[in-house]
Amino acid sequence: MDVRNKMYKGQGIHVITALFTVEQGITKVLLIKRKNKPFEGDWVLTGGALYNNEDLETGALRELEEKTGITGVSIKQFKAFGKVDRSPVMRMVAVGFVGIIDSKRVTVLRETNNTTNADWFPIDKIPPLGFDHEEILQDALVELQKQIVKTNILKGLFPDGVTMPELQKTYEAILNKKFDRRNFRKKLIKLDVIEDLDNIIGYFSFGVPRHKYLDHTHCINLKVISRLKFIDLRIKLKKKIYFRELL
Repeated sequence: MDVRNKMYKGQGIHVITALFTVEQGITKVLLIKRKNKPFEGDWVLTGGALYNNEDLETGALRELEEKTGITGVSIKQFKAFGKVDRSPVMRMVAVGFVGIIDSKRVTVLRETNNTTNADWFPIDKIPPLGFDHEEILQDALVELQKQIVKTNILKGLFPDGVTMPELQKTYEAILNKKFDRRNFRKKLIKLDVIEDLDNIIGYFSFGVPRHKYLDHTHCINLKVISRLKFIDLRIKLKKKIYFRELL
């Protein structure tokens, strides 16, 4: 941060994003390596100082694009971090954001004007982080665990579809908990994430040919409870789960 930049005048706010993904059942977070002081050469979460002409989310998304090249991400604000000594440059309050995406769908810039590297790290193999980003990361992971059972945040990870085993692996990876395969659907219902409608008629509401869902297989219609503002899950066992926006 160049404190002489007039865009920072009159404020002292960092916008920090913990951007997660899940690869082969492993939860990972995107880190960048700083090029400049302070904490030169250290790994940190993506972020930087807020401009005085932008709101918080706009600033967080700008920083994400400038330092990783990633755009089009949905992020959610979750907490402020305000220790007096969290930045050696000046008094800075950090506002944390959390998001999750499919890492295979994005290309991460490995070097920018402010970074020398960027990579996805498993959450159990995180290097030492600059500033107070270890604390922010831990709180962001807790927030992600809450979000996957309360909001539509997983939509960013599965924009097109996912198999049931993949979905189970994702929950297991993020929640750090194993589920019995046969009881996984019941567990989701108990968590109040989905509602099992057992309604075959629902399969044809989107113009899907009838034979595709009645070909010697049992069809299940799962619908995410509307208050979650998530999606309809239409499942053909051992096939893909299809997502549809609730209107």
